[in-house]
Amino acid sequence: MSTQARIPLSILDLAPVAEGSDVATAFSDMVTLASHAERLGYRRYWLAEHHNMPGVASAATALLIGHVAGATKTIRVGAGGVMLPNHAPLQVAEQFGTLATLYPDRIDLGLGRAPGTDQPTVRALRRYYEGADAFPHDVAELINYFEPVEPGQLVQAVPGGGIEVPVWILGSSLFGARLAAAMGLPYSFASHFAPAMMTEALAAYHQNFRPSKRLREPYAMLALNVVAADTRAEAERQFTTLQQMFAYLRRPGQPGKVPQPVDDIHSVVTPQELAAVGQALSCSVVGDAKDVAEGIADFVEKHRPDELILTANLASVEARMRSFEIAAGAWGLEGSGQGAA
Repeated sequence: MSTQARIPLSILDLAPVAEGSDVATAFSDMVTLASHAERLGYRRYWLAEHHNMPGVASAATALLIGHVAGATKTIRVGAGGVMLPNHAPLQVAEQFGTLATLYPDRIDLGLGRAPGTDQPTVRALRRYYEGADAFPHDVAELINYFEPVEPGQLVQAVPGGGIEVPVWILGSSLFGARLAAAMGLPYSFASHFAPAMMTEALAAYHQNFRPSKRLREPYAMLALNVVAADTRAEAERQFTTLQQMFAYLRRPGQPGKVPQPVDDIHSVVTPQELAAVGQALSCSVVGDAKDVAEGIADFVEKHRPDELILTANLASVEARMRSFEIAAGAWGLEGSGQGAA
């Protein structure tokens, strides 16, 4: 296995709430999955902020990060990400300063520019999407709260000042790539659901990167859907959960819980919907251990990320655990107990 092939793998989770299940079960499954990921050798376990979605229970992202960090020992735990337009930078600094004090050298803070919800929910959050235009300023303000406190400083994060909290910029367009480059921060691209500008964004990030005291060289992470099972047929069946989710998001009305897999995706999703879903989920690897080893290797060889963050938003925690287990083994992660052939 080449040096490039040995890049770290991480996990992005949404604390999914499946049909027939509830939020309490999702939280229990989240801890089970994070502990499993730690044993397998994954580097990070990130949770994403979403609101007003019955199938996603990770709205109170900082609280869940603390819960997961307290139930694990070594894996890095973080936000992938906090949607900064929904929050005051000082409050985020205080939350993550607290987390980093409780769990030193284990907390990551990824920041996104979108609200992660619809307009009525944005209004209910008492913040406004126009605030996204202030995103660069808000990021700079937040980072400044992590700097050592200066004499006479009028506002400080307590805790937060002088605490090491790695800050990432998340994005699905050139905006985030250029901001991360200008600020000298690591960058994570949402290729698992918005792959259209991935190549251009990576190029913009590397070409425009300016070293900072936080990061001397560019560091880019790409997201990849990986649905692995013991057979290709079972993996393709589990993948129908993702296909349904993305199709249903495009239909009028509120999104529901995470759907159970089906034997025939064409029985519940139209050809037009499936074509659109196929574009959104084009950065996906689906199959058995051999398929996954080859698929991840091809993706890494083509796009050259420094790290991959995998997601498998499936209805069953057992299916998710098995998927990440197979991926870890196929990639040869320490702790997986096996490597790719």
